[in-house]
Amino acid sequence: MKLKKKMAKKQLVLVLTEPTEGEAEEFNRYYEDLHLDEVLQTTGWKTAQRYQLVEQAGQECPLPYLAVYEAESVEGKSAIARMNETRSQRQQSGALNRRTAGAWIFEAIGPEHKKER
Repeated sequence: MKLKKKMAKKQLVLVLTEPTEGEAEEFNRYYEDLHLDEVLQTTGWKTAQRYQLVEQAGQECPLPYLAVYEAESVEGKSAIARMNETRSQRQQSGALNRRTAGAWIFEAIGPEHKKER
């Protein structure tokens, strides 16, 4: 009998952040030039991209910067656990306000929809 291999599920890791007061330039340099690549190297996640809040409607967004990482679920290992386990392998910066930062993991629950040409 052949065992059916479980497929990894696509996950999005969403991280909202802001700089420490007076450290916006260093925060942006650190995040773009160092942090994103280190996160990808240490966690095994696939992609990373940053966004800055430019408009909002409804519930107010608490922080102005968003990093979106594409990951895959790993049996028995949460994305948050991987992020925390590998933290010591990455350089840290006081320009990132850790007191206000937050992370959320969303897992795909259906197929990806694409616009037809």
